[in-house]
This record gives sequence, structure tokens and C-alpha cells, in this order.
Amino acid sequence: MSLRRVSTPLAILLLGLWLGQAARAVEVRLTADGDDTELGEALENASLTVEARRADPPPEAQDLLAAARADYARLLGVLYAQGYYGGVIHIRVDGREVADLPPFGAPARIDRVAITVDPGPRFRFSRAEIAPLAPGTELPDGFAAGKRARASLIEQAGRTSIAAWRDAGHAKAALADQSVVADHDARTLDARLRLDPGPRLRFGRLAIDGRTRVRPERVHAIAGLPEGEVFSPEELQASTERLRRTGTFRSVALREADAANPDGTLDITAALVDEKKRRLGFGAEYGTTDGLTLSGFWMHRNLLRGAERLRLSAEIAGLSGETGGIDYSLGALFERPATFTPDTALYVLGEISADDEPDYKQRDITVGAGLSHIFSDTLEGSAGFLVRYTEIEDDLGDREITQLSFPVSMTRDTRDSELDPRTGTYLSVQAEPFVGLDNPENGARLYADARAYRGFGERVVVAGRVQMGSLLGASADAVPSDWLFYSGGGGTVRGQPYQSLAVDLGNDDSRGGRSFVGLSMELRTGITRSIGVVGFVDAGHIGDGEVPGEGGDWHAGAGLGLRYDTGIGPIRLDVGAPIQGDTGDGVQIYIGIGQAF
Repeated sequence: MSLRRVSTPLAILLLGLWLGQAARAVEVRLTADGDDTELGEALENASLTVEARRADPPPEAQDLLAAARADYARLLGVLYAQGYYGGVIHIRVDGREVADLPPFGAPARIDRVAITVDPGPRFRFSRAEIAPLAPGTELPDGFAAGKRARASLIEQAGRTSIAAWRDAGHAKAALADQSVVADHDARTLDARLRLDPGPRLRFGRLAIDGRTRVRPERVHAIAGLPEGEVFSPEELQASTERLRRTGTFRSVALREADAANPDGTLDITAALVDEKKRRLGFGAEYGTTDGLTLSGFWMHRNLLRGAERLRLSAEIAGLSGETGGIDYSLGALFERPATFTPDTALYVLGEISADDEPDYKQRDITVGAGLSHIFSDTLEGSAGFLVRYTEIEDDLGDREITQLSFPVSMTRDTRDSELDPRTGTYLSVQAEPFVGLDNPENGARLYADARAYRGFGERVVVAGRVQMGSLLGASADAVPSDWLFYSGGGGTVRGQPYQSLAVDLGNDDSRGGRSFVGLSMELRTGITRSIGVVGFVDAGHIGDGEVPGEGGDWHAGAGLGLRYDTGIGPIRLDVGAPIQGDTGDGVQIYIGIGQAF
């Protein structure tokens, strides 16, 4: 498409289509009197004829003709949206105006379609008024006298003003009258809108529409609709989201009643469709050192007819790997939403596991319970207690540990995607104070994981990650071995062997450290829409003291990765090698779903 200035009125030739037995080349050229490239792009993007021509295989004649007929209204809408109210549109099929073709006399073959648009002069607002306005309403910047009279601004001003009244509790605010007059001689537009805010309303009764298996009292408790309080679209959306995140419903829609009740309340109807009660899932991940990990789960979504979830899970890790032996785990997790508050859930868990790692063997039985709470769309936290019995075999000797711990965590997540983030940040902070039930040593384990993402253009993303951990107040032999810190492998330093960096005890003995620092940086670049490459550098530090980064040793790895976007998340292939430290040599390969972090 070329753009050049001519003295004739603006004429846009968006498309020339040549169709024979096979598809022919199409020339798309924009010739403009002026420099309004935004208009040309908007017209081309809106044209169904242009879109149909790009289809593979090429469209049939009747489909192309239908697209051309629809383009009159679509292109006129673009002109109005851009502030042009005197435009002339011609769409010709083999030289004949599409609007003049008889409905039942369509040609059997189309060789050429030409779309020509003369937008005419650009209009400006002579008046731009909307009233009454709710306190604090912020109208669009361009909706003012003297500004370019885009029809889209009038629509946006109306939506913004009605939304402001609804935010103030006027649920039935609506457009009562409008006057939009174009003066073609003066090239101006007079726009005046009159709103009817309606009365300020309160939330009424929540009714349930649909044959859900969840008990009505539990639907009310989960939704948490504040009946009797002033109407709020934000509260209505929050109730909708609470019902959705239970995972019990396939679809959730909260609809406002058409009219308010005489007492000034507005009833809400929850239209619910249940998901299947049971779900079965499987997963797999492979690394050259870590080996193959297989996992699976069975879940019941509505165990006691209160949207309670019971999840039974199993995992086998380390198959054909170099991480010691094979690890096993069996777990059960029960969750009950809307416990104490609509945003608070109760959980009860139990797990049996056996880990065969390079530096230790460990068997665990864990039971516990707690509460999780969602503070906002980006912030959530949890607190609870765990009782854990552990049998350990490592270089410190064989021992048994029983402890009571109180895990607390907070997570703030502003990423635009969990599997393939381009912008935003992620911060997770965990603290787990513990009391030894069979020894006098007490303390706490701390861990933090911070990530940040920054996109440049459409295909370049820089991602960074910092991990820190510390064991406070207790010696290394007073806690389970998996509470100590190691570095190396897919979750810490790619290119270094799995858990290859630890605390050296001499005589070829080693154990995990009491502190940890992990640093990662990635440069992600898209080559095509589906294929991308990644360059990465990771570093890790393990120390024997409580302060992360002090004493101890560092090691690092770097490499390249390939990503294939599946639409759900990228398939990840990373190849890394050591660049610092003496904990490994050769390359390591990692395969999984989603970005590395």
C-alpha cells in the first residue's frame, strides 16, 4: 500500500480482486489527499471484502458479494468514528455497483472488486455536552468543542457517564435523549446527550436460575452479594468471580432485574450451569538430569453439595534420571470456599511421600489445615498449621523428626499471563515458623521469589528472577532435609546438574545449605507468531549461614532455548551448560510446558 498526496478529493482504493479458476495477485493501494494514514488503515481493517480475499481457499462468488454488501455499513461506521460525515462509498464488482445488483441476480463469477471511498471534509465539535453528570465523572479528552468530532468519542462519553452513575448506585442510569446534528457548510457537529440517572438503588434478593446441584444457601454464601447495601457494579463483578473460581460451575452470569422493587432494591438472578462433578488429569515433564516426572489427579468438584473440592493426587519423579532414585508422593486436599467470609477458603490436607535424592533419602507423613484469603485480583494469602513426621538418611546420620509448623504466605501477581508473561511482576513470600516436638530446636524457614517482565515491541521480552531462602534459629540436622537449600537444575540454575551445589562436609559428604540465592535472566525473542528463541543466564549461591549470599559458593549456567506457542502456553526446550563453578560439565536439556519462570 502506497500513500501520496494528490489534489483531487480523498479517494481510497482499498482492494482490487482478480479471481479466475485460481487466485490471482491483488493490488491494494491507498491514494489520499492528505496524510490521514489512520483512516486508511481503519478502513482496510474493517472491510470484510479484504478479509475474505485473504482467506485460503479463496471465497466463492456469493460469499465475496455478501461481504461487499456488508462493507457499505462497516466503512460508513469507520468514517463516522474518524470524524468524517460527508463521505461517499462506491463498491463495484466487475464495474457494477454492488448496491444496484438485484438480490437474486448475483453473478456466478467475480473477477474484480474495487472499493473507493471519498471521506469528504473532517468535522469538528461545535458543541459537546452531556448532562447530568455524576460527581467525579471524567469525560474523554477529545469530547469538547473544537476537537475532532469522532462518533466514537460520543459513544465513549455516553458509556463513561452512565458507568459513573452506576458506580454511584444508580443501577438503571440510561441515555434519555440525544441530539447529534452535522452542519456540512460549517463542517461541524453539534452533540448533546441527556441522561436519566434514575433512583439510587440497593441490592435486593439473589435468586438462582438453573438446575445446579449446589445448595442455595451455599450459592448465597459463596457469591457474598451484599443484600441491602448500595448497588455497585464492582460488587456484582466480585460475586460473579467468586462463583467462577470455585471451579464448580461451567458458566456463571449474574443478571440485574429489569425493574427495581418498590422499596428501592434491585433483585439479582444468578444463572448457573454446573461443571461435571469429577475430573481426571495427567502431566509429564522431562529433563536430562532430572529425568521423567509423571503426575496425575482425580478431583470431585462438589463433594458435599457446597462447592467443596476433594483432590487426590499422585506423582512419580526421577524416572531414568540422575537425581538419586525415584521419588513418590500421594496427597489429598479438601477445600471449602466461603468459610467465615466469601473470599476465605478452608483447606485440609494430607500427604505421604518418599524422596530419594543424591544427598539424602527421606520419608514423610504430613497432615494439616488452614485458611486462604483473596484480598484482590492480584493479592492473596494463606495461613495454617502442619504436623509432620520425617525419617531421614543422609550424611549427617539416620534420624527421625516430628515438628509442628505454621506456614504463612502472601502472593502478589500482576502478570498478564501465568504460562507466558510479557508484562507485570510476581512476588511470593513464605514464612514457616516451627516447633520441634521431639527436640528442643525451634526456628523458621523463609523463602521469597520475585519476578519481573518487560516487553519491547511485539516480540521481545526481558525477564528477571530473584530467589532467596534462609533457615533461622535451628541447626541443619534439626529439620527435614528438603527444608535445606540446594542449587542446580531446572528450577534454579540450568546447565548445572540437579542439586549439584550444596555444603561440603568433607570426605565426599555433603548436605543442603541454610541459605540460598538464585538469579536468572532471560531474553525472549519471537521469530514467528508460533516460534521463539530464548537466551538465558542463571546463577545460584548456597551458604551454611542464615544470611543469604554470605560465605559459601556460587555457580552459574547459560544457554539457549526454543519455544513453540500452542495457544495455551509455550512448549519449552532449553539447552544449558556451566559457565562458572566446578559442580558440573557438559550440557543439560530441559523440556516442559510454559516459560521457565
